This record gives sequence, C-alpha cells and structure tokens, in this order.
Amino acid sequence: MATVPKPDILAAFEAAKGFMPVDEGLALYAAAVEAGALGLPLLEVGTYCGRSTVLLADAARSAGVTALTVDHHRGSEEQQPGWDYHDPETVDPEVGLMDTLPAFRRTLFKAGLEDHVIALVGRSPQVASVWGTPLGFVFIDGGHTDEHAGADYEGWAPHVAEGGLLAIHDVFPEPADEFTGQAPYRVYLRALGSGAFTEVAVNGSLRVLRRTGTGI
Repeated sequence: MATVPKPDILAAFEAAKGFMPVDEGLALYAAAVEAGALGLPLLEVGTYCGRSTVLLADAARSAGVTALTVDHHRGSEEQQPGWDYHDPETVDPEVGLMDTLPAFRRTLFKAGLEDHVIALVGRSPQVASVWGTPLGFVFIDGGHTDEHAGADYEGWAPHVAEGGLLAIHDVFPEPADEFTGQAPYRVYLRALGSGAFTEVAVNGSLRVLRRTGTGI
C-alpha cells in the first residue's frame, strides 16, 4: 500500500484551509496508512476545515476502514476574533460564531471522500465519554490549552489498540511557544512517561507514538 498520497489527494490537502505543512501532512499520511493495516478505524480530534481529514480519509479508504473526525466546529481559542489564527470567512454571519462545518464538508466533497468519513460534531470529551470501539490511530490536533489537550489525550488515548498509533500535532518544546505548542508538548511527554507509548517518528511538530504497553 502506498505511503505517499496520490497527486489529487495531495492537491486537495493543500487547497483546504488549515495550518499543517506538507511535510508533516506526508508524515501523518504514512502513519495513518501503517495504522490502517490493523483493520480498525482512524480518528482525529480537531477537524477545522478538513485539511488533515483528507489524508486520513484516503488512508482509511485504502485500508478498507473508516476515518472519524471530532470537532465542535466553533474554533479553538487561538482561532477566535482578535487572535492570530482567526479567519473571518469561517464566521457564520447569522449567529456571529465560527462554524467550520460547511467548509469541512466542501473539502471532503471536492476530494471525493465523503463516503469514507464520519464527522462527529461535538466536544471531544463528551464524544470520547460514549465511545467504546478500539482505534488503530488517534491524531490529537485540537485545542492548545492544557485543559483541552489533556482532555483529548485522556479521552482518546485509552482507545488506541495494542500496536496502534497515537499522533500529536503542534508539539513545540521551547517555552517561547507556550501559546501554540507547550500543551501538546506536555501531552507528548505524558504519553512517553506513561510507559504505554513508544515514539516511532518525528517530523516537524508532529510526533507519532505506538502503543506498546497498557494504560495512559
């Protein structure tokens, strides 16, 4: 199975709104393809407009499994008005709040991947609390506060199957990056320190770990 996306999938990824650079996207795709061999669903936390979802969905399609993506679609802290990552085009003019769900659906439609993704619209801890299926892959790319990143880890890491992969995005070890990546970094350290996960790949701010033990 190819570990590099076809040109049309890569083009759809690059055309979608989002913040993941191409090199990290390629690393994410390779990890998702590997995890797909377990025959279990692939899940991401933090959909935004579907940029990374395109890659997970294509990897899931190739493996004959399902991709799932969790987001309340109201934007994380750094995407709200007045912050650096705010995009006014994502605001619903009728209610005055961000709503990235329409953009996400357009992204999947244009990529021809609608039939390979289940969108779970809700807050990550609430969805995780009712989830009961083992997962071959979990990609944490949601809120960047300790509260939200920690809750994403606590909610979803327990569902990673033995041999499955846990990917964490925006891992920035430098204290100067407190706002953008220190919370994911602390989650990454927690995963390593748990004894349940072993690091298998690093690319930019993306870390990929494999479940090799029990617990979180």
